[in-house]
Amino acid sequence: MPHYNTVMNQLLGLIPRHEFDRIVREHQADRNVKKFSCFQQLVVMLLAQLRGLDSLREIETALGVHKSRWYHLGLKTVKRSTLADANSSRPWRIYEGLYYRLLERCQSFAPRHRFKIPNPIVSMDATMINLCLSVFPWSNYQNTKGAVKLHCQLDYAGHLPTRVVVTTARRHELKVAQEEDFPLRPDSIALFDRGFTDYAWYQHLTDHGVWFITRARKNIDYTLLGQHPLPEKSGIVADEIISLAGKKAQQDHPGPLRLLTVLEPRTLKPIGILTNNFSLDAEIIAELYKARWEIEIFFKWIKQNLKIKSFLGTSKNAVLTQIWIAMCAYVLLCYIKFQSRSKHTLLELSRLIRETLLSPFSLVDLFRVTAKQLPMARSPNPQLELFA
Repeated sequence: MPHYNTVMNQLLGLIPRHEFDRIVREHQADRNVKKFSCFQQLVVMLLAQLRGLDSLREIETALGVHKSRWYHLGLKTVKRSTLADANSSRPWRIYEGLYYRLLERCQSFAPRHRFKIPNPIVSMDATMINLCLSVFPWSNYQNTKGAVKLHCQLDYAGHLPTRVVVTTARRHELKVAQEEDFPLRPDSIALFDRGFTDYAWYQHLTDHGVWFITRARKNIDYTLLGQHPLPEKSGIVADEIISLAGKKAQQDHPGPLRLLTVLEPRTLKPIGILTNNFSLDAEIIAELYKARWEIEIFFKWIKQNLKIKSFLGTSKNAVLTQIWIAMCAYVLLCYIKFQSRSKHTLLELSRLIRETLLSPFSLVDLFRVTAKQLPMARSPNPQLELFA
């Protein structure tokens, strides 16, 4: 039988198999399994993510065309009923654990963020993934809607989601941030919108050496303590040192805060920016808050390019399994981009992989060519020393 070292085969080589098997053993997920193991489930679901396949029947048909290459992917059977049963019954925690192992490897190769400050920069937010309530009755939200909520902490070094939590849509992002142990290191800068407003939590961040930059409430009540000099021609109209007024607010956050008033460039509407950092230049703080929008771009990217809006199963376990395998696919793409130092965007890389996933191309050569050179990138003996 000829050997096909396909792009998919090389991608699977980047997965730490021994660690994945250990996670499977911890959950006893392969007990009494004869034909379709957790790793085979991962292979099929990962391929569906990277190819953009929408249904169980489409997955079965697409893989059936390449049945001669199943052996090299470790597959023995691909039946839609078997895959549906696996997604419904195999614990989704397996793929959550794999995601964080892949993330650890990826972080060691991630480039630093674009800002000229040494502090780690993260952004925190959540996005809704809408579901049909009649099909997903467990996702009940506001009585007439169904949804789950994807909470994320995005590290601007490589734009990697360092903490991901999937909850019902009823869970507020602030409560999740407080209760789910988001990894905020001392001296890091956390960016979030005013949906996270909680003065006691602000004090908690300050006590742990974490800087935050957020949008101030419109009706914020405060006492003016002092002012910083304003930079010229910057759009910053006020840079004040304040203390919160009101008995409850003072109890929750007794220390001083910094309040910047910035004019929005297009509408010239004043925006209040609240922070506990008194040393950074006002212009840098304004630029950092503007960069908070990058987490919204991340959410938009994964919704448009990964399969997390239409699902292959209706149970909660099937939905969570698909979301976590989608996140694994995202980290694998980032890992390849960082390792290969490719100048292609992440979207371009995902498209290259999608079109050559079951073809015998070398990943190293594939990401170094243009679209016109792609037919010449075929290698009879592809290697992946770069990713070893």
